[in-house]
Amino acid sequence: MMTWLLIIGIGLLTYGLRLSFIVGLGRVEMPALALRTLRFVPIAVLTAIIVPQLLLPGGVVDLSLHNPRWLAGLLAALIAWRTRNVFLTIVIGMLALWGLQALFG
Repeated sequence: MMTWLLIIGIGLLTYGLRLSFIVGLGRVEMPALALRTLRFVPIAVLTAIIVPQLLLPGGVVDLSLHNPRWLAGLLAALIAWRTRNVFLTIVIGMLALWGLQALFG
């Protein structure tokens, strides 16, 4: 019973915090600089999540040709840059990763 109350309480707290920003910022005009800066948040967060996975597969920086994640990530970045197609980037990147992992064992 206590566990369920805790889960519901944390859920309500999370909902309330998010709602307060939506309601509060919905009435306030944000400065142009803040809006321009906020455009870069998604790419910064994704970079912070993805780059360590590519470069630190065993907890040590590995930029060698024996790191399948690094090589697949480079290929995916090239595909994204040339095509601007998210679906194609994901498909080719995953196929390259699986193929390289099978090749390197």
